[in-house]
Amino acid sequence: MAGWLDDMEPTGGIARDEGVESVSKFTRRIKVLLESDAIPGWIQGEVSNLRRQSSGHTYFVLKDAGAQLSCVMFRGDGARQTVELRDGQQVLLAGRVSVYEARGQYQLIVRTIKEDGVGRLQREFEALKKRLADEGLFERDQKKSLPALALKVGFVTSPTGAAVQDFVRIMIRRGWQGRLTVLPAKVQGVGAAAEIAAMIAWAVDRGDFDVLVIGRGGGSLEDLWAFNEETVVRAIAASPIPVVSAVGHEIDFTLSDFTADVRAETPSAAAELISSAYAEMNDRLAVARVGLHEAIQNSWQDARVAYRGLSDRLRLLTPHGQIEQGWLRRDDMANRLRSGLAACLEGSRHRLSKMHSAFVAQTPERRIEFESHRLLSLWKRLQSVSPQATLRRGFVVIRDEAGKPVLRKSAVSGDRPYEAEFSDGRVKMRSFKADSS
Repeated sequence: MAGWLDDMEPTGGIARDEGVESVSKFTRRIKVLLESDAIPGWIQGEVSNLRRQSSGHTYFVLKDAGAQLSCVMFRGDGARQTVELRDGQQVLLAGRVSVYEARGQYQLIVRTIKEDGVGRLQREFEALKKRLADEGLFERDQKKSLPALALKVGFVTSPTGAAVQDFVRIMIRRGWQGRLTVLPAKVQGVGAAAEIAAMIAWAVDRGDFDVLVIGRGGGSLEDLWAFNEETVVRAIAASPIPVVSAVGHEIDFTLSDFTADVRAETPSAAAELISSAYAEMNDRLAVARVGLHEAIQNSWQDARVAYRGLSDRLRLLTPHGQIEQGWLRRDDMANRLRSGLAACLEGSRHRLSKMHSAFVAQTPERRIEFESHRLLSLWKRLQSVSPQATLRRGFVVIRDEAGKPVLRKSAVSGDRPYEAEFSDGRVKMRSFKADSS
């Protein structure tokens, strides 16, 4: 430091020489000094604030009554260990000192872990658990059953914590319509146990709750220690109101869990447990409502059908109804008679028509007409093949002097008279001997 003061200029500034270092350079020099000279042996302490990252690295604090040391164990070193770290565990560590330059913080890079007995908090936990168990506070026959339908619930917790928000969200989602009273108390640190016990006693004195819930979110053994305090455990055991303990996560156990009438793994699980009977009742009521509505509808429909049937029967049995039925039968028989007569008349008309047609076909006039048509047809056929019809088609008949037709060329002789018959008359002709060619 004296060297720095000697180099200061009269104006109060600092000379820009090699004695000035940046924060990064200074921290890096400290890092080199610590990592090269500080070679620790085995370090003893209690594990706290244990955090396992998704990368596989583990971060925690090793502490004793007077100090604490930040520690990190990388994934490769952690895979070689046989000791499973947990909060409150007393251990021996070996490794090397390192400086995390970004925060200017030194830490121990852990290489080896050995278990050094049970930590102080764990020892206190086991000792108190044994003593209270010997008193019978954890006996099952001491437990009270939860009411079938809890409508007035008190929740001893921090009003600003996430636990109460989760609890309320679950109760609303499940349609619970009771009254929830948040009984504010510290759930961590000095005085937390006294506040929790005082709130339980206040709720008991008021006598206006069906169920009490005590709880908070998860944390380390130290964070949950208030629920291991004897004052809280005895306040739970003395409560005539059924108590549900909902402390931490599913893997966290406190003495309050053993003493309470019912343990829930989380505050959300406690909300599910308390509202389950209400939700089940709502479901049964909904089913009963639908069934009752259907039964009423069916009964009304059945009664309506029965009423209509009785009304129809009654109307038929009245004198007016009997008269109406008589008119209906009379009209029906008249219609049937009319249809039968019409059918009979139509059949007779059809038979008469057939007989008339047959009779007409057999009369002389019809026979003469038929034969006349047949004779005319034959005459026309005869005329179509007559010689005169042939002549009209352009043919000529040659006749000799005897009037006989000349049928062949060889019958024609020279210097003889012939007669040619046309369709419109005859012509005298004389033949000459034809050339033989």
